[in-house]
Amino acid sequence: MALEDNTTENSLLIHRPHTVVVLAMSADGKISDVARSPAGFGSPADQKHLMEQVAQADGLLWGARTLRVDGNAESDVNSTELGQQQNQKKSSSPVQIICTRSGEIDPKLKFFQQPEKRWLLTTSQGAKNWQNRSEFERILVAETETGAIDLVKGLEELASLNIKSLVVLGGGELIASLLKVDLIDEFWLTVCPFIFGGAKAPTPVDGEGFSLQTSPRLELLSVERVAEEIFIHYRVKR
Repeated sequence: MALEDNTTENSLLIHRPHTVVVLAMSADGKISDVARSPAGFGSPADQKHLMEQVAQADGLLWGARTLRVDGNAESDVNSTELGQQQNQKKSSSPVQIICTRSGEIDPKLKFFQQPEKRWLLTTSQGAKNWQNRSEFERILVAETETGAIDLVKGLEELASLNIKSLVVLGGGELIASLLKVDLIDEFWLTVCPFIFGGAKAPTPVDGEGFSLQTSPRLELLSVERVAEEIFIHYRVKR
């Protein structure tokens, strides 16, 4: 219990962005099917909701696996009427930030052809794959003694670069890692009318999981039904 308390205190003391997870999931809690197909099963109402959240963010954080599956930027805010309205309050669209330990991403992905600001959050080993290349405007190295990504240091670095609000778009392993070190503030979950099933289909939080005693607690802020979907907004309790 003391370890949990210290983790919470440390998360409140560090200077980091306000971090919100935004995901659509099936009624049985899967964010993709057993084939790990690209996301996109949400309705137009869900897409509009996603754009609303993205338009308010300074940065969008993804795991490399999600990028490899989707292949392109999740949301081109500037291409929508909503984005134009939101960007009257902002100087630019959010930075696309890819989080990967290995740095192994195909530079031929459509993502790298899109007019987006792209940053890389990685380790010293992962950064070697992108030395003397132009795909990423900025490469941030934050690693632990074991060579893993140090997410606490990484988010502190993002805050120092004026990323005050961060939307996390997946995947489940990245979200699990952020939760483990208490770096998530809110969840927006859209429950869609599908059943995917399958032990290997990804969920919003993968990784090793939590016990009942160590599980993060959530406070329900709102619930809204739109046609066949349910939009749920939670805040992480501290």
